[in-house]
Amino acid sequence: MLVRLGAVLAIIIVLGSALWIYARGWAPNRDEYPTQGVSVTSDTGLVEWGTLAAQGADFAYIRAARGASLRDPLFAANWRGARGAGMRYGAALDYSLCAKAVDQATQFMTTVPRDNAALPPVIRLGFDPSCATRPGRDQVLSELNTLVNLVESHAGKPALLNISADFDAQYDIASGINRTLWVDGNFFAPDYAKRPWVMWTASDMRHIDGVDGPIRWDVVAP
Repeated sequence: MLVRLGAVLAIIIVLGSALWIYARGWAPNRDEYPTQGVSVTSDTGLVEWGTLAAQGADFAYIRAARGASLRDPLFAANWRGARGAGMRYGAALDYSLCAKAVDQATQFMTTVPRDNAALPPVIRLGFDPSCATRPGRDQVLSELNTLVNLVESHAGKPALLNISADFDAQYDIASGINRTLWVDGNFFAPDYAKRPWVMWTASDMRHIDGVDGPIRWDVVAP
């Protein structure tokens, strides 16, 4: 009995390891999603941009700031690195429910240089465990409209909204603000947004040459 149980456990471990290895290297089929890229923050660690570009990353979204209090310490280096590697590049702001829209926009605008070659800016909307504030929907939409207008004025391009499933479920952002949508969901294209999405974070656990740890791998809708 013990021998049989040990064999079953060994099979489970082997299968689990195989699935983990597969998940670490998985990316959507290029035939279906020709344009693919990455999202990086200082938490990603140092990036070898030439190596990353050679691995098939067509573009990079680089976090500039989180809320009104954190300016990403590697933003400038990553901005230069992506541009130097010949990749398309854009800036992202992680929105916080615990800070005023004007203050967050100021943080973004003082961090990100004006650059006509840059991709449209991204505002990421998700719940931060360090922020327990949950304002009403009308207040959130009002603040977000202010933030979107300020960021777009600085960038000279319409913004994208990268909305997590739980944030959209609580605030129904897709119905409240008419901007291009970016959604998240490992391995399977999600359908939680009430409008068609244009970008999808297909995996947040991909390992690829040029980056030490896991990276967010993104695709553009065909």
